[in-house]
Amino acid sequence: MQVWKVAALGTPAHQAEHPLPTPEPGQARLKIAAVGLNFADLLMAEGKYQEHPALPFIPGMEFAGILDALHPDTSTTLKPGARVAGFASHGALAEYLTAAAAQLIPLPDSMSFQQAAAFQIAYGTSHLALSHKARLQPGETLLVFGAAGGVGLTAVEIGKRMGAKVIACARGPEKLAIARAAGADITLDSETPDLKAALKALGGVDVVYDPVGGPAFTAALSACRPEGRLLTIGFASGQLPEIPANHLLVKNLSVMGLYWGGYLTFAPQVLTDSLRILFQWFAEGGLRPHISHELPFEDYPKGLDLLRTRAATGKVVITL
Repeated sequence: MQVWKVAALGTPAHQAEHPLPTPEPGQARLKIAAVGLNFADLLMAEGKYQEHPALPFIPGMEFAGILDALHPDTSTTLKPGARVAGFASHGALAEYLTAAAAQLIPLPDSMSFQQAAAFQIAYGTSHLALSHKARLQPGETLLVFGAAGGVGLTAVEIGKRMGAKVIACARGPEKLAIARAAGADITLDSETPDLKAALKALGGVDVVYDPVGGPAFTAALSACRPEGRLLTIGFASGQLPEIPANHLLVKNLSVMGLYWGGYLTFAPQVLTDSLRILFQWFAEGGLRPHISHELPFEDYPKGLDLLRTRAATGKVVITL
């Protein structure tokens, strides 16, 4: 089969032949139809992500496709031919993939492979962050940075569904318009000269969803209301924010980290339960994945460039 491989950190991935995988006990083999790209794919290829797979490795974290084969010792209600989605630490940018059958989720009839590949990590991250971690309440004010990006846009959508007043922060009128279409009540350009003052003028915020880091986090910290919660989702800016502990004490603030993939190792059922809720919301017509680019398998490097240059809005999907 054909795959993409990262042979050395910091070097471009290359297309190569690879043996067809064989399912082990508890596993299924999928014929991959679509793969969603994530900023983590960039970081992993540079050795800057939380996980460091052994070289060479096949990138790609979330996928959708057709169940092709099952190991005889695999207990599941899924049958070959089923349309399913799943996620892994890496390995999805291939024609076939083996995965734990228990973590595969059947697709609603109304969901395409492309939508499924764009759905899990972005929506799953925002749902866990806002419901499981921050306990966002109806009527609270939610501030979302990177609000037109892969995870930020889903935070706008889910925050609105949960009854929050949503302030979306992104760069430029085009991206702000996309955030408004997803449900944002107020939009702010991330290039606003005094972001802290702008947020305070809006009355402050209760929950901050930050996949960006850097100066934006510092501005949001100052604009938090008492008992505000700040979610650190990632650091797309490349800058890790410094957190003054005295500010947390004086205003009774909480800073929480959310690494969605980490739940795979210590609480996988939390992920599975969250995804089942999200797939149900989609089936009810309540969620609308935004895919800005669909690219063929051979254009995977172009997909990474779209993420690297922040030219994409929502998700970039590779199709096979």
